[in-house]
Amino acid sequence: MSERGPKTIATINFKGGVGKTTVTWCLGDVVSSFSGAKVLVFDLDAQMSLTQAIALNEATGALHDKFQKWYDIAIARQKTMFHALDEFTKPAAPHFDFAVGFDFIYQVTEDLHFVPSVEDLYWMELEVFDRDGVKDFIRRLLGKIQNSVKLPKYDVVLFDCPPSFTLLSYSVLSCCDLVLIPVNPDFFASKGTNLILNSLKMRIEPFPVPKIGVFMNKTKTYAGAPTKESEFYMREVARVCGQAAQSQRVQARFFDSWIPERVGVKRAITGGGVPGELVQPFKDLWSEMMGYAP
Repeated sequence: MSERGPKTIATINFKGGVGKTTVTWCLGDVVSSFSGAKVLVFDLDAQMSLTQAIALNEATGALHDKFQKWYDIAIARQKTMFHALDEFTKPAAPHFDFAVGFDFIYQVTEDLHFVPSVEDLYWMELEVFDRDGVKDFIRRLLGKIQNSVKLPKYDVVLFDCPPSFTLLSYSVLSCCDLVLIPVNPDFFASKGTNLILNSLKMRIEPFPVPKIGVFMNKTKTYAGAPTKESEFYMREVARVCGQAAQSQRVQARFFDSWIPERVGVKRAITGGGVPGELVQPFKDLWSEMMGYAP
């Protein structure tokens, strides 16, 4: 890991069903498995989709005992994202007094670790906290994690952000290196991308907007290549990114890499890892991401 800290990447999209959560987890799985990097994944969505998927044993429909026991202890000890945020925003606290260790971070594998969501993060979506007070939360939390003697030095940190723009999203986007936006080959691809690019600049200012990378997920294919319909939407999204780069002066790029549509990809979280046929597409996407935001 570089002296400046881990590479930080936030995955967002305001439209549901684009595969945001699955993409975040698959990237973490592939990068930790094939590059030797230490990867930390945050679930920041109060809907807890990623947390529930990791907890769910697909074979039995029950929760994995190991994760459930750890999760219950983390809540009992007040070692969750919500408790960290609550400590950070206490007006009387002279400093951020929240110790981090493996009671806050769950070890999925040796190189892939996870910070789950909790239902209490729902209150973040109601924006009961002060915007300016929350702004530096993620930056300070990552600093604690990086400097902890109990934790490894992470090379990559991935954030699965809520589908709506919350104060927690604001805190992440104010300090991340790259915003990753998955889109699908459908009517909403270019319109949704335009909406996100406009919203990001408006909501993050006066802070600098991080680099933005957009890519096609769930790409329909024929004979191993994108269909003409998928190619059409790829061109449209690329056009929107180019226009935003010129008119809004944001660094937005549409990646050449794309992830094909596969039914089994959702099972990458609940068990079995990333399907073999998708490992190379995710490697290609990661390589392009790192070339764009090294």
